[in-house]
Amino acid sequence: MSQTPIELKGSSFTLSVIHVHDAQPEDIRQALQKKIEQAPDFLKEAPVVVNVSALPHDVNWPQLRRIFSATGLYVVGVSGCRDEQLKRAIVRSGLPLLNEGKPQKRAAAASIAPVVAQKTKRIDVPVRSGQQIYARNCDLIVTSSVSAGAELIADGNIHIYGMMRGRALAGASGDALCQIFCTHLSPELVSIAGQYWLSDQIPAEFAGKAARLSLQDNTLTIQPLN
Repeated sequence: MSQTPIELKGSSFTLSVIHVHDAQPEDIRQALQKKIEQAPDFLKEAPVVVNVSALPHDVNWPQLRRIFSATGLYVVGVSGCRDEQLKRAIVRSGLPLLNEGKPQKRAAAASIAPVVAQKTKRIDVPVRSGQQIYARNCDLIVTSSVSAGAELIADGNIHIYGMMRGRALAGASGDALCQIFCTHLSPELVSIAGQYWLSDQIPAEFAGKAARLSLQDNTLTIQPLN
């Protein structure tokens, strides 16, 4: 019997969702370009989902999509659309309408038995620019520095016991209970379960300091690491 030409397999991907507010097209383009310049390795030519829940029903969808294309972002779907006319325009453009999963409350998530990590991945040497470290199904501990342009990804928590100048993405498989612990926080980007901050969104009082990041009600929060 010949092998089937296709296979259907389950998988998961972390996509950035860009919430667009009612504004002039040029203002939206400039805002997108600014975000891309702040984290080019993360956002340049990245696939994104556009949330249009804050837009009026008479928005010019073809024009808005051209703005995203002009910045190099790839729109792979649209969420938050409630207007029927806008829905039709989006579908005509060849994009799917997506429903974002409702964020689970932390208390509810805690009632579900978590998957116990079998091991912890530990890195004892500096992580250089251009390197990517991925800890699959476990926590990641880095005992040295992380350079700008380097990327740490873990399905579990991330611990960094050195200067952190790169990107740290914890809970990569969607676990909103994961956290990031860092002794010297100066990252390009931090993310937990797809919710992320760029460098300019991190409160100035935590720059270069010991900090702990977590999600509360699906929103990133930060506090001192005592």
